[in-house]
Amino acid sequence: MPAWAVPEDKDTGFINPGNFDNPDVICHKGATPGELYATVAAGSTVELQWTEWPESHHGPVIDYLANCNGECTTVDKTALKFNKIDEAGLNSWTSQPGNWASDDLIAANMSWTVTIPENVAPGNYVLRHEIIALHSAHDKDGAQNYPQCVNLKVTGAGTDKLASGTPGMELYTPEDAGIFVNIYNEMTGYTIPGPKLYSGASPSTQPETTTSVSQDSSPATSTSVTSPQGTG
Repeated sequence: MPAWAVPEDKDTGFINPGNFDNPDVICHKGATPGELYATVAAGSTVELQWTEWPESHHGPVIDYLANCNGECTTVDKTALKFNKIDEAGLNSWTSQPGNWASDDLIAANMSWTVTIPENVAPGNYVLRHEIIALHSAHDKDGAQNYPQCVNLKVTGAGTDKLASGTPGMELYTPEDAGIFVNIYNEMTGYTIPGPKLYSGASPSTQPETTTSVSQDSSPATSTSVTSPQGTG
């Protein structure tokens, strides 16, 4: 599987802000690299399929990409430098707790579609896909981060090797405005946490319907990956 594995003897719940400086925040608790790759052409999309997501767990959906500079199957996850290539947060707030990107994911049959920037150079990359549940974020250390990682083999004619970026354990702090926040108070906006969006990123738009294409060795316009996860 191209998706990173979480050991069976570890729970698959969330990462709390008190553990943002722990390697578990990078790809989940005890996560180990996937053994395969999903092939995708730069400029096309990856569809990530969740098995479930509770309606009560409102929050943003964020995607990052990091160059493995070699094989992702053996990469040291703490050495990965992530570039934010997709983000979506609060859609609207007419009543508590508002309408969020997580609601879009639920409406899309528990799936999320992200575009791989067309200027990304061919190579092996880790896609870090994450939902941050904010239903308890009004309490210090109450946000719940659910990261998942997938190995991608990017093809195409791009030239940006994403040489710079942010290490996974430096993406957030517990005091970030988008982490320590009360979504049950009236909101006029929301600051999505993490580094700024990559300059070549495409706006986050979720299609009303999506078409999954099976993984193989050829470029795909849409690659479907099932992300194992648990919620708490």
